[in-house]
Amino acid sequence: MEPEIRKIVSYEETILTEGFRKAPRPQRMMAVAAVVTNPWAGRYVEDLKPEIQAFGPVLGAMLTERIIALAGGGDAIEAYGKAAVVGLDGEVEHASGLIHTLRFGNHFRSAVDAKSYLSFTNTRGPANAPIMVPLMDKKDVGRRSHYLTVQFSIADAPRANEIVIVLGAADGGRPHHRIGDRYQDLKDLGHDLDNPAAV
Repeated sequence: MEPEIRKIVSYEETILTEGFRKAPRPQRMMAVAAVVTNPWAGRYVEDLKPEIQAFGPVLGAMLTERIIALAGGGDAIEAYGKAAVVGLDGEVEHASGLIHTLRFGNHFRSAVDAKSYLSFTNTRGPANAPIMVPLMDKKDVGRRSHYLTVQFSIADAPRANEIVIVLGAADGGRPHHRIGDRYQDLKDLGHDLDNPAAV
């Protein structure tokens, strides 16, 4: 069983100026998306596991290979994330199923030598729906400079019976980061860094 892929889309932007000020260095944000037929579209399916286990490794490996090539290597990526948008004949559960499996995400995580989890969105929408891929630092979830979002759309996807599966990345944080990291907030609030929820 293989995913039926209609098209692959790459997106890239390079930020030269932010906030009316030149960036210290150009910042690149990028994404690679696969538009796949939703194997569960138009009906309720109780057991999603067979398709998840079959499709996850194929999509994870292919999208990882492409985004690593786009970035110029795994070491060039500092922030990363994932997303899925399911068409209107599908459930958000279908979008979730194909990206929330280690069979999908571990390909990207290993390729960039990451320690943090992949931030994510899973939504439903029509063709040209906004695709928003939240990013975070691949090694430090509290590093706010790398809280970013890659946003784009695909004019003809997802069709009602499709899912758009996406990996996103950035080669650095926001050009003029100045809101601090969450660790300072925790200190200011008197919370233990090892027990941030104070439970």
